Amino acid sequence: MKTYITFQRQELGSVLENHFKKFYFQELGWLICFESCENKGKYVNYDVVLKKGPFHLETRVKLGEVVEDLDFEKNFPHTVGYFKVSSGEGADFSPDYLELRKISCVEEFWSFLNSLDI
Repeated sequence: MKTYITFQRQELGSVLENHFKKFYFQELGWLICFESCENKGKYVNYDVVLKKGPFHLETRVKLGEVVEDLDFEKNFPHTVGYFKVSSGEGADFSPDYLELRKISCVEEFWSFLNSLDI
């Protein structure tokens, strides 16, 4: 006899969403997603998924590439929201923030990541 495990669509979405730790940079409209258990070492070498642009195109990059991006560097301070679950997409994007911070430099972003044990 075979046993099948089924998820309702909403439950599966929650399982997948909780797999990532997400940071939304409000002024830039960028979303940076960290996988929960894949990265080790210095933050600049972490693999992340970056979603930016009007269509939130996803690219897999090193976090160091993100913080060295000219748009990132020249637009401090950033309002950064940390969350695991969101609802909606595009104009209806509505994250349920666990923490929200204003950061003025890259070092403050590293401190934010440290405080959340990323």
